Amino acid sequence: MIHILATGPLNTVQDLGRLGYRNIGVTVSGAMDPLALRVGNILVGNAEDAAGIEIQTFPFRIEFEEARVFALTGADCVARLGGRELPPWWSMRAEKGQVLELATPMKHARAYLCFRGGVDVPPVMGSRSTSLRGAFGGYGGRALATGDTLALAQVEHAAFPANGLGVLPPAEAMTDAFPTFPDGELLLRAIPAGEHDLFGSDAERFWSQPWKITSQSDRTGYRLAGTPIQLSAPVELRSYGIIPGIVQVPPGGEPIIQMSEANTAGGYPKIAGIVDGDLWRLGQARIGSRIRFVQAGVREALEIERSIEAYLADIRKTFPLVLSALDAMTRR
Repeated sequence: MIHILATGPLNTVQDLGRLGYRNIGVTVSGAMDPLALRVGNILVGNAEDAAGIEIQTFPFRIEFEEARVFALTGADCVARLGGRELPPWWSMRAEKGQVLELATPMKHARAYLCFRGGVDVPPVMGSRSTSLRGAFGGYGGRALATGDTLALAQVEHAAFPANGLGVLPPAEAMTDAFPTFPDGELLLRAIPAGEHDLFGSDAERFWSQPWKITSQSDRTGYRLAGTPIQLSAPVELRSYGIIPGIVQVPPGGEPIIQMSEANTAGGYPKIAGIVDGDLWRLGQARIGSRIRFVQAGVREALEIERSIEAYLADIRKTFPLVLSALDAMTRR
């Protein structure tokens, strides 16, 4: 078990989401940066969809009420375990009574804390993710609060390196797949959507100008600020199904990107859909960040997915080998 000593608002239990229920109006939820959660779970020996804690407000402090291997991925929070600073994207064994402290990251928005065995909260519709909008799942359907105690699934004790293990962050490991813009703008590959051509000449401006993530953004959607774009002529649309990554344009002309707790249906015209492989980077974008959309196709989207899978496959292959070698050494 772990005890929450300090937390800000909106820190929640999340896994990879609640799939298969959009048709009855239930949002997927799940981690805003699913890649960070998957890596964290691999580093502690879990299935990649095990539940962890998504942390987006700081400081955050927990006390371990039992010895447990954990991993911290995502934003670099200058983490300290028992006063000892830990590298980012790192796994470690905490002893009973030790305190883990996370400070506000200088860059990126969210950290992910995974524990060997996973956070043990009751699954709802096949997922342990918290739906804040629906007030169900996770820890009683709400954000974590100071004083909460979280149960962890019981697992067998396993040998673990005294100094821990880590991986190269994905942005550094896959620089060819995830280019950066010189002035710090986040480049997001997107495919033109159904109503793209109805924006006429304004469609080109959607791609050519930078957009700013506004303070009216949350896990449901990111609202963007920039020079508004408009349809060439009024059009009446039927409501349609929505998934994370869809970029809608409301009457005001400033786009909304649907995120992890995306609405299940909507009627605003959609101008683009961000490729799945770039959504983890968007989940790490902070309020005030500037983004730029880059037109892409299905082939490029698949290449990005292959790069991510190769990165994960390398970690899946390497991590057990290291633990196996360590276990063999301890048995001698």
